[in-house]
Amino acid sequence: MARLHPDTLAHLPAGVERPRYRRDALQAGIVHLGVGAFHRAHIAVVNEAALHASADLRWGTVGVSLRAADTRDALRPQAGLYTLALRDAADDGSPREALQVVGNLLDVLVAPENPQAVLARIAHADTRIVSLTITEKGYHHDPATGALRLDAPDIVHDLAHPGAPRTMPGFVVHALALRRARGLAPLTVLSCDNLPANGDTTRGIVLAFAHAVDAGLRDWIAAHCTFPNSMVDRIVPRTTDADRARISERLGVDDAWPVIGEPFLEWVVEDSFANGRPDWTAGGARFVAHAQPYEKLKLRMVNGAHSALAYLGATAGFRTVDRAMAEPALRAFIDALMREEIAPTLPAMEGLDLDAYRTRLLQRFANPALQHQTKQIAMDGSQKLPQRLLGTVRDRLAAGRPIDRLALAVAGWLHYLRGVDETGATHEIQDPLASALAQRLAQAGAASSMQDRVAFFTGFAPVFGELGSEPRFVAAVARALGVLEAHGVRGALAASEPNA
Repeated sequence: MARLHPDTLAHLPAGVERPRYRRDALQAGIVHLGVGAFHRAHIAVVNEAALHASADLRWGTVGVSLRAADTRDALRPQAGLYTLALRDAADDGSPREALQVVGNLLDVLVAPENPQAVLARIAHADTRIVSLTITEKGYHHDPATGALRLDAPDIVHDLAHPGAPRTMPGFVVHALALRRARGLAPLTVLSCDNLPANGDTTRGIVLAFAHAVDAGLRDWIAAHCTFPNSMVDRIVPRTTDADRARISERLGVDDAWPVIGEPFLEWVVEDSFANGRPDWTAGGARFVAHAQPYEKLKLRMVNGAHSALAYLGATAGFRTVDRAMAEPALRAFIDALMREEIAPTLPAMEGLDLDAYRTRLLQRFANPALQHQTKQIAMDGSQKLPQRLLGTVRDRLAAGRPIDRLALAVAGWLHYLRGVDETGATHEIQDPLASALAQRLAQAGAASSMQDRVAFFTGFAPVFGELGSEPRFVAAVARALGVLEAHGVRGALAASEPNA
């Protein structure tokens, strides 16, 4: 089978969308760090719509992989082309799929192979935006406080080796130093990761790194570069070999790495750009003065509920999110968690019907066509829990309100960290703090009571901060974990009901 390539676009089936602009005229105005599935199924697709709607071709993208070469190796023979498959279920429950070939990804650089090329691309005169989907762990910060960990080994390396950085702060700051030295315009650094106040957090991390390099550079970045807050939302499961085979068969050409997504998409961005931007409204983005309310809504309702569903579902042995949602008690728990414990912590937002939002979210989670793996969502819990669940816990405790369901979600993570589910199947704990968490869990097991076990574990400050010593939090998690260990997930869900 021939490969997906600009030369084969004309031969694709009539129903497949494809680029309608001159790719050979695109300039690389955007450098995107973390060119994974989410970027290619969300941000790049919105950017594609902007290019279709405008004659402004300054906004092509060069992607950067900070770790592996697999995305580059798959897409470079395709000249950066790839397919987005939007999947949902028809009225009869059968899966359906719409295909679009996306064209604005011009190249993928692999940072470990050639860090100088990444620095040169960010420092290029055409570059105006550096966008980020590097996951929470890519910020090298303390999840509990948001502060850069200047003692992290890769940060120490990047401060000592400005020509060969490894991390986002290293690449951004050292490239900005080059731009400043050359008299080039400043940049917008646009975080699209699931962090509270992600732009403000990124700004603090970048400025802290820059200050350690040169106070004058730090001041230049602070005065001239912008760091908009943003909120992104689309469920993007991991692509499987079956997905590749199915999509390639439908295309009639081989696509080495298509991406899968749900039809729903949301992107809210603060309109604060240092050197221009595309008109992403053409792809459904909204520009606002302040994104924080939208961030909090998404982090708590979507991501918080997703993590709770993943830890409890995976521990029960449910492989996919839709299978977990098919368990009536688990679906009812997630519904009640959002309605009774998360929603009351959210600010009022004009035009938002929270009940309708929650109902739609439950439908999105139950989408059987996505086959979203619970273990994918369960990754990197130490980086995710502080903003997805623990911020909500803090607000509930400050208001004197109960946290029983939130505590069960946190206990679900602790239970998941054992590495074995209720069917006896083992799973790897994929987390940047996996060794420290395993050691903490083992030491906690020596405690004489469940209360003491949980108190020791939640004393792990990088995740829990001061919350770990809050007696009401410790007691609630200890109660939930005790039921989980004694009666399993289904027993704990039953016990979580008000009349249980």
